[in-house]
Formats: sequence, C-alpha cells, structure tokens
Amino acid sequence: MSTEPETTQDAEPGTPGADTAAGAPEPTGEHVDRADARSGDGDLAEESDASGEEDASGGEGTDAGDGKDAEGGEGGAQVSEAAAELAAQRVERERIERRKAEKRAPIAAGGKLSGTAADLLAAVRAVESGEKPVATAFQEPDPAPRRAAPEPVRRPQPVPAPAAPAPGAAPEAVAAVRAVLAGAGAPEALAASVVAVLGEGAEDRLREDPWQLLRAPGVRPEQADGFARALLGAECGPDDERRGTALTVWLLEQAAVAGHTALDAPALTAALSQRSVPDPDTAVQNALAEGEALVFQDALDSAPPASAAQDETEEPEERPVRVLIGLERYALAEESLADGLARLMNSVPKEDGSAADWERAAASAPRAAGELVRAAGTNGLILHTGGEASRSEAAALLHAARELGLRGWAAAHTSGGRDDFAARTVRHDRAEDSADRATVGAATGAATVAGLLSGAEGPGRDADGALDLDVLVVLDAPQLDVETAAMLVESLPDGARLVLSGDPGVLWSAGPGRVFADLLAARVCPQAASRTPDPGPIGELVSGIGIGELNQVEAPGKEVVIVPVRDAGEAVHRTVQLVADSVPRAIGIPAEQTQVITPGHGGAAGTRALNAALKERLNPGPGRFGGFDPGDRIVHSPATGRALPGRVVRADAEGLHLDCSGAPVVVPKERVEQTVRHGWALTAHQAVGLRWPAAVVVLPGDAAAALTRPWIYTAFGRAERHLSVVQGVEQALPHAVVEVSQKPRTTRLQALLKAQTPTVD
Repeated sequence: MSTEPETTQDAEPGTPGADTAAGAPEPTGEHVDRADARSGDGDLAEESDASGEEDASGGEGTDAGDGKDAEGGEGGAQVSEAAAELAAQRVERERIERRKAEKRAPIAAGGKLSGTAADLLAAVRAVESGEKPVATAFQEPDPAPRRAAPEPVRRPQPVPAPAAPAPGAAPEAVAAVRAVLAGAGAPEALAASVVAVLGEGAEDRLREDPWQLLRAPGVRPEQADGFARALLGAECGPDDERRGTALTVWLLEQAAVAGHTALDAPALTAALSQRSVPDPDTAVQNALAEGEALVFQDALDSAPPASAAQDETEEPEERPVRVLIGLERYALAEESLADGLARLMNSVPKEDGSAADWERAAASAPRAAGELVRAAGTNGLILHTGGEASRSEAAALLHAARELGLRGWAAAHTSGGRDDFAARTVRHDRAEDSADRATVGAATGAATVAGLLSGAEGPGRDADGALDLDVLVVLDAPQLDVETAAMLVESLPDGARLVLSGDPGVLWSAGPGRVFADLLAARVCPQAASRTPDPGPIGELVSGIGIGELNQVEAPGKEVVIVPVRDAGEAVHRTVQLVADSVPRAIGIPAEQTQVITPGHGGAAGTRALNAALKERLNPGPGRFGGFDPGDRIVHSPATGRALPGRVVRADAEGLHLDCSGAPVVVPKERVEQTVRHGWALTAHQAVGLRWPAAVVVLPGDAAAALTRPWIYTAFGRAERHLSVVQGVEQALPHAVVEVSQKPRTTRLQALLKAQTPTVD
C-alpha cells in the first residue's frame, strides 16, 4: 500500500464538482480529497449536482414564502390556512439551511469506520498533521489472533471429503446408516457412500449382513471384519457364509480395478484362502447361487478335426475348458461388445463409391496410408497399429472417405489428442488460412470418445438412436475398456466402418479389459500396420524400447538428456531445476510446456512431493481454495480413467473454476479433494494420450519394482522435442525394457470373438 496521502489539488473549472450552489463557499482541496476518497469521482459529481438542485429549490421556496406573508396580512379569513402553509415552508427552509451548513463544514470522514479501516484512517491523519513519521505510522503491529475466519489452509496431503449422497437419497436413510456406523465404531463419513451403493434400505442390510460394508469404496476386509464383530459379537466368525460371499464379490471388484474382467476359479479360491475363508469353494458357490457373480466355461482350444477312422459310436473327446468367475456388469459388457463387433464385421459396409473408387483413393493417398484406405473399402472393422506418426494415415483415410461422400468422424481418448488430430487433418488437406482450418476441422469431426457418447461432441444421433456417421476412427484404441467399447459399438449403425487405431506398445486402459490387444490376438478382422517411423532421436529411442531394446541414440540438439541422481531428494531437486531453469534456458521450451512424469503418487519422488516442490517454485501461494491457487496446473479426473489437464482460474460459491484445454469446468467444492490434483507432475497412466513439447521422466530408486516396458515406452513417448530422464534406478531401467512386459489381464473377449467369427490370416 502506498503511504502517500490522496491528491489535494483543487478541482479545475469545468470539472465535475467544480461549480457549487450560489452563496456556498468554494470547497477546499482537503474537502475535495476526502470526499473523493470516500465515494469516488462519480459519487462526488452526483453530490455536487444534487446540492445545486436543492439550493435552487430552496431559493424558490423562500421567495414564495415572502409572498405568502404579504398575502396573509390582507385577509383574516385565510389566516389559519396561510399560517399552516408558512409553517411548512419554514420547516423546509430550516432543513435546507442545515444541509447547506453541513456542506460548508469539513467532512468528518471515517466517523463510522472501525477495525483495520479506522486504524488506517488514523494513521493517514497522523502523517498529515506531522504527529508521526510515515514508517512508524504504518508499521505493522505485533501479530494477533484474527477474529475473522481464515481462508482454507493448504494441506500437504488433502484428506478425502465424505462422499456426497446419491441423487435422491433420503437424508433420513443417511442419518440411520450413520447411527449404525457410529454404534459399531466405524467412520460416520462412510454413511453417504454406503447409502449410494446399498440403497434406501442400507440400514437394515447392514444389520442383517455387516460385511455389506465392503461394497463401499475404500473399505478393506479387516475393517469390515471389525465392524461385523462390533455388531454381531460372539456370532461373528471367519466361517460365516455372509463373509465368504462378500469377500468373493470384493475380490472380483478389486480384480476389475486391476484390469481383469473375470478371474480363473483356482485363482479366486486361492485368494479367498489367503483371507481366512475356511471353505473357498463353498463361498464361491454361495456367491453364484445368490446371483452376485457368474460362472463361465471358455474352451482353451478349437475342436480337433474328426478322424476318418473314428468310430461313429465313439463319444467325442472332451475339450479342455477354463472356468472363470466374473461380475455381471463386465460379463455382459464383454458379450455385448463381441456381438456388436460381429455385427459390424458381418454387415455390408455402406457404399458411396465403387470398388474402383476406393482403389483410386488408396492409390492417391500417401504410400503409408494406402493399405489402410484399401482395407476400409471392403471391411466394417479394421485395426490400425502404429506410433504417433501413424495418425497422419488415419487423417488420410478420413479425407478419402469424405471425398467419396461418407460422413467421417474421429474420436480420441483426450481433448489434447483430439486437437492434435484436427491439426494433422488441416495439414493433410493443405488448408492455409484460418477460415479454411475452421471449415476443415468441422468437416473432419474430431471429438473425444466421452464427448461422442454423451452427445456433447460429434454428429449427434439419428432417428434410431445410432450415431449419425458412416466412418468412425477411434484413436488411442488401447485406452478403451470393455464398457466404453461396448457402448461405442452399440451406438454404431449397420453398415458403418469402425477403425480402431493405436499404439499396441502403450499402457492399457485404466478400466477393466484389454480390448485392442484381444482384437489383435484374435485375428478376426484385417490389420493394417503403419510403417511410418516416429521422427528424431526421441522417436528412435522409443521405437527401440517398443521391441525390448534400450539404445543409446545420437542427440546433437540435446533432444535426449540423462540426469543421474543418487536419491529421491536429489531427484526432486534436479527435476525442479530442469523444469524451471535448464530446459527453458538451454532448449527454449518454457516451464508451462514441460510435463513431469513419475511412476506413482506416493513416495519421496511421487506426484505429491514433486507437485509440492514445483508449485513452490513456479506458482507459490497459500492454497486459498482447498489447496489450490489461481494459475496452478491441475489434472481433473471426473471419472475413472479420465484425466483432464488444465489450470485453476478462480473459485467462488459454485466451486473451483478450471480451464481444461480451453473448456471451462466447474468442480463443486465437495468434489475438489476427490477429483482435482496438482498437475505439474503426472503418472504415465494420467499422461497417456497426451504429448508435450518437453517431458521430464523421473525414475527414483524406490520405483524400480514398478517399471515395465509399456510404462517406460508410454512415459518416454510423451515428449515431442525434448526428453530429460532423471535416472535413479540404475540397471533396473534396461532390465525393465528387456525383461518386464505388460502385466497380464484375464478377459473373455478373445474367446468370444473366435467363437463367432473365423480367423483372418
């Protein structure tokens, strides 16, 4: 705050407030200054104008009063009426004179102020009168407890807020469950989430079966066991059938979080044994009998050919089968997906051009894209594999489809991938000016998968509820989980062409399933492999990792830099130094275009520690809004598997306002701690589908066990122009590239597809 008093110059002639009413003294400079400081220039002008009007009306009233006095002396019949009129005018004149006198007197500014405002006004007057020097008058007093409630304080590790009740959940139901939880010593904050998963009868269900608490997010078996002991007392035991059923469902749900759509029966019973279930087989059978899970028998191989010499009366040899146990929602999604894919493959693709037209389009396309265009001419489902450079081939396919009169759309996993594909399409169509770019972008129809399904983006739906398109290219296809893929395929009309395009070397989806990998392994549709290599030293490095080789590449422009560190503390220090100083100075890429990627959230060099250090350096602040300040880089996760990088704009009563790739997002206050994290540092799973001009990959020593070839491939591939690797795992890095492949997932899609469609060579 400036310690100089406000300006005290007199108002210039012709300025608002310079002219006053007749007979009023010219206002002094102090008068103008304090009025201006109190109300502002506009208010001061309005006050001067109003005083002029009042003075003029007062003069007219005085003249009229004089006339009435003379008139009152002439006729006694009008004395009472005239006296009343004169009395009223006299009161009015006195009021006007008081107002004028108040305006002539100095204004006692600040008379109604209190607290800090009054202290500041007293300090200003002390400086003006010379009683105190400026330094002492405005010196901060000793800290004292604040009476006003402070802003939310930034905490190092935010505590998750209680889950909001399900829409429509009765407050009485939440209160009843809260009472049950409190009586058994369980956290009352779980009440809302318990009602959300168990419904309105949650209180009775908990009393009848305490292990139903396992259905609430975040509850572990030992916690549910303690809750059951508190409710049931001596009746509680590890052999309780209710416990076995609940643990069976819980293990299947945890398997889905790990990416499995089902579990082998022996693996499930072994896991139940580890949880002290005395009879795992009976527990599984009880879960099946109650409809909590489903059982499947999938053949392990195809039927052997019948022998000519085989006796017709001889019974056929039994085929080996695999017994799987799964939850209904994922089982139905996988079967629906298989049926939908078979429908697309068996339906005749819409023809808006002859075979010769498609052949001409393939011949005119770039050489790398010709095979893809040719396959799309006669097939309803095509798989397209390749790295980042292969996206230009998908753009060429859509260009060819539009030239033939088909409605083509592309859907990416992230908004960044959508925008990048739109830019590639613009370059492919050779649009030069901004107007052409906008036209081509709209014609191309780039969207996100989530936006396409929700209707927020894309072509909309036809009268039958299907997506109003003829060709759909899904980019980042490895990120499709079974439920999303099933909804997408079910939304396609008969005769539509579906092209699943992606890099098979990146991490699989966050949700259950491995749709793209299962389709590649099933070999039930044509596959077009890109032969376009990713350019530059980073492309060469990443391509080698994809085939299990960690090569040393030439990087004359410092495209790839290895930074060895001894421990996690040094890793954090060097990372901040790279982002804030070294990369901007040596490479010319600013900090806001550099992304840090690390294996996990926890640990001494996880996303939490790195984000805290990077915020302190790049955007320091108190964390006024639940740990966040305007300008903070964040990642918003509105649903499992979705990560939207963005920035904090502001916060108000509505919630936290974000800007995610140009789209405004408002996160309600109660959802901020659950769905928003700082985003200077991300995990590779959060970063998949996005790219930045520069990436700093942090590999602390405690992350060695978490490294796999797909993780390294994904993390290193997020960089476009520069990659820095903060290396603290030593030989664990080449070992992971050569030896540690993708963690297996148990799924049924491949077997379902093979049972419905013949294999394509």
